Amino acid sequence: MPSHTTTKRQSRTAIDVLIPAIDKDLTTLPLVIDSVRKFVRHPIGQILIVAPNSPRIKSLCVRKNCRFINENTVLPITKAHIHYSSKKWDRSGWLFQQLLKMGGSKFISKKFYLVIDADTVLIRPHRFRSGNKQIFYCRNWSQPEYFTTYRKLLGTKAPRPSSFVTHYMLFEKSKLSKLKKKIASKHGTSWHSAIIRKINKTKQFAFSEYETYGNFLYAKNPKRVILKKALNKSLSMNARGLPKSKVAKLARKYRSLSFHKRKCYVRKAKK
Repeated sequence: MPSHTTTKRQSRTAIDVLIPAIDKDLTTLPLVIDSVRKFVRHPIGQILIVAPNSPRIKSLCVRKNCRFINENTVLPITKAHIHYSSKKWDRSGWLFQQLLKMGGSKFISKKFYLVIDADTVLIRPHRFRSGNKQIFYCRNWSQPEYFTTYRKLLGTKAPRPSSFVTHYMLFEKSKLSKLKKKIASKHGTSWHSAIIRKINKTKQFAFSEYETYGNFLYAKNPKRVILKKALNKSLSMNARGLPKSKVAKLARKYRSLSFHKRKCYVRKAKK
């Protein structure tokens, strides 16, 4: 496939990696870390795991040579400050996790950092820069409310060339900083407070960090953006139970696998 030839080459752009996680991610998290080291075609500096103060996750960080970051040190707020729920669902932790991905830039030493969800395993080579262009892996559907929130936050309509919501994304610290400053300036408060205030809290899917950042960059300069198909496959099985032969077969068609058993970030509200 063409994507193999374009991603086998190593990029010179050095990156850090940030993975938000919780204890229930421990079945997939080691596989995610290993897949990043195997399939990301960039020199990798630190791999940071942003998580609650969990002994099990700390132990994994030691074993996998990753840096542990207590999630409560990332932002001036914690998950307890976010109230985003209904009688049927609670998305507070889900939103908090998205803010952690954006706020975690303060711990990053490189110009770029890759964010990847803790339930998504790469199975083919990936590059995220080509010359001075950003490579985004995209899908063809999204949640309409993401774009409503984008317009509220930035005052302009999202260009929506495709959907940038595909479980992982490379952030450029300087451009992410511009996005956060624009949101803060427009709303006269911190960027994270603006996001929390502006989402429609009656909707389960009201904000996407990936959709917001991707559209922000595309709107600025579409010629500096390369869009590729994500080719992600969702599976409901245990990641550890997937034979290597099956992974090899899936890699002929897909770039990544997501094992969606989420979790207390998306848990149902108590009745």
